[in-house]
Amino acid sequence: MPSCKITWRGDRARLEAAGDALHEFLWPPAGAVSLTKNDATVEDGDSAWCLEAYFEAAPDMDAINALVSEHGGFDPGDMEELPDVDWVAHSLEGLGIVRAGRFVLYGVHDADKLPNADGDIPIRIDANQAFGTGHHPTTAGCLTLLDRFAGFAPKSILDLGCGSAVLSVAAAKLWGRTLLASDIDENSTSIAAENAAMNDVGDNIKTVTAAGFDHPDIAAAAPFDFVFANILAGPLSELAPGMADHVAKNGRVMLAGLMSEQEAGVTDAYEAAGFRLINRLDQPTWPVLLFVKT
Repeated sequence: MPSCKITWRGDRARLEAAGDALHEFLWPPAGAVSLTKNDATVEDGDSAWCLEAYFEAAPDMDAINALVSEHGGFDPGDMEELPDVDWVAHSLEGLGIVRAGRFVLYGVHDADKLPNADGDIPIRIDANQAFGTGHHPTTAGCLTLLDRFAGFAPKSILDLGCGSAVLSVAAAKLWGRTLLASDIDENSTSIAAENAAMNDVGDNIKTVTAAGFDHPDIAAAAPFDFVFANILAGPLSELAPGMADHVAKNGRVMLAGLMSEQEAGVTDAYEAAGFRLINRLDQPTWPVLLFVKT
């Protein structure tokens, strides 16, 4: 069967939740997941947004329908057979350049459109199967909050659940430090290493495949002065005790991937583990939280 596309339409917040679920929980994963506004004249609360998932072969529709129903509340999407085209790259070509503070994220197709403002930190992330291009508000939010704390240059850094390594590359370029980037998915860590090299910080970023903190390299590098964890609310809460064991006193932890209605539960878990909330990037659906270990 040729490659195919499944489409859902609805409000942005629910589609984002469904898209994240497709990234995180579906196996084998979609080749690409794209969220776009399909009609600028329709209000966000209606059906202004379109979620598209691309597959190389016919997926398990029962698994997909269960995921989007649980995380977005949607009925089964519309599946369409497609010609033999690189839909992974095609789905991201129109997303454009993203600015988050001084960080400017772009794909190879936009390299000739980069602004040349003084102080800009360019990060090239091309279409691939690892989560994180900078277009999702969790990644852009982390970069925005990171830019606010540029003066804090930690000695030891961990990007937990690194995906495509956007945050690792940003930290390496911002602070000039070496750091550790981990992900539970081996494909993601491979792509993370490629992205680090492509952005000329390959020597600064070591990648490992691990579930949570379960890796000897993570144990050896701890305690960390700064940890990024842009994953999901459930795993974030579960990782709170382990985070306390691996973060130095006065170390910072930046959390993202949680939705606004999940913030209180995640905050409670980290306060119980000995952290204090010191900053928050307000975003209607996807807040970013910064904690310090007391």
